[in-house]
Amino acid sequence: MPAAPTRRAHLQIHACVLLWGCTAILGKLITLPALPLVWWRMLLVVAALAMLPRVWRGLRALAPRLALAYAGIGAVVALHWLTFYGAIKLANASVAATCIALAPVFIAVIEPWVARRPFRLRELALGIAVLPGVALVVGGVPDGMRLGVAMGAVSALLVAVFGSLNKRLVEHADPLTVTALELGAGAIVLTALAPLMPTLVPALAGELLVLPGLRDGALLVLLALACTLLPFALALVALRQLSAYTVQLVTNLEPVYAIALAALLLGEQHELSLQFYLGVAIILGAVFFDPLLGRRRPGGAAPHPEVLGTAEAKRLVD
Repeated sequence: MPAAPTRRAHLQIHACVLLWGCTAILGKLITLPALPLVWWRMLLVVAALAMLPRVWRGLRALAPRLALAYAGIGAVVALHWLTFYGAIKLANASVAATCIALAPVFIAVIEPWVARRPFRLRELALGIAVLPGVALVVGGVPDGMRLGVAMGAVSALLVAVFGSLNKRLVEHADPLTVTALELGAGAIVLTALAPLMPTLVPALAGELLVLPGLRDGALLVLLALACTLLPFALALVALRQLSAYTVQLVTNLEPVYAIALAALLLGEQHELSLQFYLGVAIILGAVFFDPLLGRRRPGGAAPHPEVLGTAEAKRLVD
């Protein structure tokens, strides 16, 4: 039987994953278009982090070149969140969560190139294994949701890009400082993109400088604090007690939680076919089987917390 600290850490990481799963549900419930939704979420998180002296100390200690690198990663984070919530708006929460489960496939291709390490055969096998699932998912959604599927796939690709880049810089700054800097830079990028969005992707565009209504405002605060900062803080504590393998298995549950919550709270199962859910099962089966093939020692390094703070997909073990 695990010791009390380890048992508590398991509960904490499961709570994190459940809260992360709620981000898709809140994205569907908030009536704002994707652009202002993400902009307000980033702004609220940065405002909360700006109240911590630790963050300001970390910013002052950062070399300008490193700060610029994190800001560039923040731009990718902003586009990841924008496409993730775009997928929710164009399809639904279940579709977006399923697409994000494709992130390990993209990580298998991108991370070796970014980290300059050899490709692993099991990662290539994972990419091949999920292809039938992807085909079933695409075929199992109504035609009107196909653009949402494409948007979700782009979001998963962006997870692989910024996750791999963050890993290269993991040892150089405090995680809370990194999160504040990346999300602050992301909010600036979205502000710059806002005038172009009606032309580039009209479905995601929306006014930024308009205060949300009471209901949307309350849900945005819930999204920023309860589903972003709270799980981030819990993860920082839990990762001290858990192995990389354990964390990876638990965080792979995120799309499962999101899809279950979407069916329970939003009734999305009525919008999707059995073929869609069969595709989901194949994708998730491959994602869960992957760490079993490459299981590490219990003391292996846990996922990097600054990546946990900014991604909707948390499959981040080396």
